Amino acid sequence: MTASNTPARVRHPLVKALATAAALSLAVTACGGSAEPAAGGDGNVTLSVTVWNMAKTPEFKALFDAFEAANPGIKIKPVDILADDYAEKVTTMLAGGDKSDVITMKNVTDYSRYSSRGQLQEITDLAKSGDAAKLAGLDAFDVSGKYFALPYRQDFWLLYYNKTYLDKAGVKAPETLTWDEYAKLAQQLTKDEGGKKVYGTYHHTWRSVVQAISAAQTGGDQLSGEYSFFTDQYNVALGLQKAGATLDFGTAMAQKSDYKTMFETGATAMLPMGTWYIAALMEAKKSGKTDVDWALAPMPQRPGGSGVTTFGSPTAFAVNKKAEHADAAKKFVQFAASKAGAEAISKVGVVPALQSPEITSAYFALDGMPTDEVSKKAFEPDKVNLEMPVSENTSDIDTILKEEHELIMVGDKSVADGIKSMNERVKSEVLN
Repeated sequence: MTASNTPARVRHPLVKALATAAALSLAVTACGGSAEPAAGGDGNVTLSVTVWNMAKTPEFKALFDAFEAANPGIKIKPVDILADDYAEKVTTMLAGGDKSDVITMKNVTDYSRYSSRGQLQEITDLAKSGDAAKLAGLDAFDVSGKYFALPYRQDFWLLYYNKTYLDKAGVKAPETLTWDEYAKLAQQLTKDEGGKKVYGTYHHTWRSVVQAISAAQTGGDQLSGEYSFFTDQYNVALGLQKAGATLDFGTAMAQKSDYKTMFETGATAMLPMGTWYIAALMEAKKSGKTDVDWALAPMPQRPGGSGVTTFGSPTAFAVNKKAEHADAAKKFVQFAASKAGAEAISKVGVVPALQSPEITSAYFALDGMPTDEVSKKAFEPDKVNLEMPVSENTSDIDTILKEEHELIMVGDKSVADGIKSMNERVKSEVLN
């Protein structure tokens, strides 16, 4: 990816991914009507913002630094939480009346949970302010016409791969793979490298690795209570595991495997993962923590399909209903989703929700981004479906699908029995 990509060509798929929302703009100025010290410059307001793995997530520091520079009267104090514990920890915090000002919405499932419980402040005024800037993913935060968060970044899934391993195997960049071809390539790339096993690919333990891509590429509805459309993707995942071409799920769970470590240490040749990883990977390469020679490819597709379909999800900031500094918190949320916020995070390799030719050009001009045509194509999926639909049932259904996913992947249930349990449990425990 280089700056030679014309902004119009790159911008279109990124913006259309999840943005069916009408034109909007997010000004950098403060929300009106605040009598709080945050709106002034006396420097006595400290905003607390929940984040995960601050040291490994460069977007947070970039955004916080930019906001503080633009708002000298406000300081930000990160509430740093381990990524794997983030949802559980924040859920507990909010239930206990925690007063952290800004809550980062790691995904729309968590957003659905917190907004339906009345734990977030309504910020519809911010979502409807402005003059024609387009914010990708905004529609995912529409709850019956009300908004309780604003997205600041927009991610989708693609395929990372280790160029060195593919070159050694005499394999060209995987431009268009079916899932069967992907599985065969993963087996071909599995080998011993200097006494250490290198897996052909690594599937992280999140259920979305199987279920969300399945829904995206089949048109299946994860809220429906009918999940036969998961079958083919489970067969692919379990087949790779049986062939030893990926770290088995039970081991990954027990060891709390980190996809970053798997890829950056050369333990896997391929990695299906979201675009959020680009920033961390470039930072690790720049700091000398890894020497992996990497590039990108489109997500594998179902046979017979046309174009490239994948899934994604916006990441957002919300104001805690019990925030100590509500007006300052709203000011930060608005800033993060504005042009200034987008420029700050795009400089560290993060795909912002707010798109413009200037922002896109800067993103693709970053030092360390892959420059080959396949990597560029990976950034131009034809369709990006939402990782998980938002409704009042999302959180409960997500829990059931996660539990059954784990039972299938560790072999405690067959694919057929696991899907049968999903169907029955969602219908009886949630829909009925």
